[in-house]
Amino acid sequence: MRHETVIQAGQSERHYWLDLWNYRELLQVLAWRDLSVRYKQTVIGVLWALIRPILAILVFTIIFGRIARMPTDGDAPYALMVFAGMLPWSFFSTSLADASNSLISAGNAGLISKVYFPRLIVPIASLIAALVDFIITLMLFVAFMLWYRFMPSWKIIFLPLFMTIVFMASFGIGTWVTALNVKYRDFRYVIPFMLQLGLYISPVGFSSNIIPQQWRLLYSVNPLVGVIDGFRWCLLGQTHIYWPAFVLSVSVTTFFVWIGIRTFRKMERSFADLI
Repeated sequence: MRHETVIQAGQSERHYWLDLWNYRELLQVLAWRDLSVRYKQTVIGVLWALIRPILAILVFTIIFGRIARMPTDGDAPYALMVFAGMLPWSFFSTSLADASNSLISAGNAGLISKVYFPRLIVPIASLIAALVDFIITLMLFVAFMLWYRFMPSWKIIFLPLFMTIVFMASFGIGTWVTALNVKYRDFRYVIPFMLQLGLYISPVGFSSNIIPQQWRLLYSVNPLVGVIDGFRWCLLGQTHIYWPAFVLSVSVTTFFVWIGIRTFRKMERSFADLI
């Protein structure tokens, strides 16, 4: 009995989202490869996931805590306040930096030009690799809380909600930038600069409460503002949270998820030619 494979135009379009599930093993392989390559031939390996936030906390503590004497949120020590802000920011910056170059990297370029699979798998794999770093850093944060003898309140049950928001924000902005970076290679130089700038304009080393009330809503257009405030509210028990910032973060995140998927799917057909 003869078996024939029939390839029909547009078939992949109709089954695209189902193919994301069918190619889940490829997603696991790419995520594991991205994670292993990140620490390949490094002297201390996965400890880099711990050293980076610790060094950032030291810098912020000296500059903002000691010199500028920025106020803290509630009764939490300043180092814990910074660490709680570093958790979502580190995940966002790492995933965005990795995803933006994922399609044009040497390891993926040949695969994309020769084999069919939903290309959306590639930036998602970068997010999963960054999620592993996030979990390691979160464990370090727990150790810091034990060191300072600071226990979270019942609000910690809402932490998965804010983790989902920062994941979706990273996914939306990451897929959008990834698609643009294939066609406009200038983004590889723009993204590191924007992330460096974003670190200081986001409320990582300070509380967003110091922003004047008349500018608070405009400042919250940055989706990381509401997320960072949410992490501190969950982990450190802030007495209140600026809910308009939270609503705006969800709205901006939803927009970027929509525009990211739309741009990615629109440009996906030309990836193999551009790479």
